Amino acid sequence: MSESIEMAIRVRARDLLEQEEVNCVIGYERGPRGHVRPAFVYRAEDAERLVWNQECSQNLVVYLHDRKRPQRKGEEPPRVAIVAKPCDVRALNVLLHEEQVARERVFVIGVACPGMREDGEGSELQARCRRCKERVPVLYDTLVGEPPEVEDVEEDWADLAELEAMTAEERPAFWVKEFQHRIRCYACRQACPGCYCYECVAEQLDPAWVGIAIDLPEVFFYHVMRAYRPGGDPETPPPLATFKRDEDLPL
Repeated sequence: MSESIEMAIRVRARDLLEQEEVNCVIGYERGPRGHVRPAFVYRAEDAERLVWNQECSQNLVVYLHDRKRPQRKGEEPPRVAIVAKPCDVRALNVLLHEEQVARERVFVIGVACPGMREDGEGSELQARCRRCKERVPVLYDTLVGEPPEVEDVEEDWADLAELEAMTAEERPAFWVKEFQHRIRCYACRQACPGCYCYECVAEQLDPAWVGIAIDLPEVFFYHVMRAYRPGGDPETPPPLATFKRDEDLPL
């Protein structure tokens, strides 16, 4: 299955580049050390570099931010193609809702996803994939692969049930303990497609949305900015991206 998907991705990427429909195809390739890594293909003949397997876990949507501006003054921003799994497309939906990416500038090569594995072929599925029922992207321009049957989706939400069973006093204490490990190195920000500010709001001094200290209030605020499950469909915007002047807000 993965070989046929890989070939279909290469063929589609080559066609898009030969017909000059896109400037670049963002996908996956095998690096010199044998690991799968992001690939940026600009020439049709280089489409053979692209691979697809259950090691392709990186979310490539984050790389769209580097291609939102024109390459030369007076030109349109380049149009790019991107290989996207169902979870990746949710990230793209967030950027579309927040008007960070223009839909007509992105060609989505959606992939029917069997789930990513922890340590390559033969290892178990990643924890997030064991719970996932979404095997087909909700948004794509072309779909590659047949939707796999998902029968043993893990329904064990014991960790969530444990959190919900906590008292009003126990729950804040739980999060305080968790956030004490965070040093605000911003590695999560660099990897997150939803972080797109050229000057991060968490580091702005004017206006100071959040202090630069590692105190708990600052850490709490930083993490709550993205504390929801976004991009479930191409129409509904995320809750923190909407504002209605006439809605009732709690005082």
